[in-house]
Amino acid sequence: MRASVIPETGGPDVIAVRDVPDPEVGSDDVLIEVRASAVNHTDVWIRRGYEGDPPIVTGIDVAGEVAEVGADVDDLAPGDRVVLYWNTTYCGGCEFCNDGETTMCRDYGGLGVKRDGGHAEYVAVEARHAVELPDHVPFEEAAAVPSNFGTAWRGLLTRAGVGSSDEVLVLGASGGVGHAAVQIAAHAGATVYAASSSAEKAERLRDLGAERVVDYTETAIDDAVADLTGRRGVDVVFESVGGETYEQAVRSLARGGRLVTVGATTGDADQGMLHHVFWKQLEVIGATGATMGEFEDVLGAFFDGDVEPVVDSVISLEEIPAAHERLSRGDGFGKIVVRP
Repeated sequence: MRASVIPETGGPDVIAVRDVPDPEVGSDDVLIEVRASAVNHTDVWIRRGYEGDPPIVTGIDVAGEVAEVGADVDDLAPGDRVVLYWNTTYCGGCEFCNDGETTMCRDYGGLGVKRDGGHAEYVAVEARHAVELPDHVPFEEAAAVPSNFGTAWRGLLTRAGVGSSDEVLVLGASGGVGHAAVQIAAHAGATVYAASSSAEKAERLRDLGAERVVDYTETAIDDAVADLTGRRGVDVVFESVGGETYEQAVRSLARGGRLVTVGATTGDADQGMLHHVFWKQLEVIGATGATMGEFEDVLGAFFDGDVEPVVDSVISLEEIPAAHERLSRGDGFGKIVVRP
């Protein structure tokens, strides 16, 4: 089969489309013909050597059709439309897995990180990690949901307990996880602020549920938030950007506020802000991925139309290197999706 492979660390030019062996299908597995698979910042981090272990076929988020089922699989059949849960490598026996917190397992990783993912014509997973798709859901939209909406759901709802009394600021709001966070915070009844770099993106964020949008090319985010909140600050900041925005995130929080950090696409943060953390009595909350239960909750909201992934563009395997460059520049809106 054809697949996009990161054979070694390096620039986008190391990514290659190659013929690789078809996946082996175990007795509890299903073979999926991939119809759509999103591009993620995790793919970029693997290429740069921050995580994963090349050579590997990337692609965390996958939707497709069942092509073959293992001998012990009786709840799926060839032709079924499915979307995949990506954290497929949890051990199932550690203290965290026993408590249902599989994203805290030391073996956390899964598709496209610790095993070959969906930037290929086929991928094999355990049948329990495949969820059937309603007929009305396009594969491209389904592939834009799993990791980004799952991470935002876990960070905002499970970890930070966001509700209708909260004011939530989303940084990196035009990206995959950011545009998911805007919708999930709004779904929870919160008042949503979003940071944007253009009038066009601002309008799209308002359509997704942001009540107030800050143009950070004109005004520092924390200054704008201070003006909008009467210098109080917001209750929650959802942060996936890292070093470039960490200081403004901390300064934007009200006393007793919660900083939800789910990524660091621009690098690590300056620890010089620690005095703000203890002086304002802030909570710093990390989140990554979602448990299977949280994933099913996200899909329920998606299937019911409560959240809607935005597909920036649909590309071929050969265009993945250019997609990495776009992610690094941050010039898109929503998710770039691959159709193998």
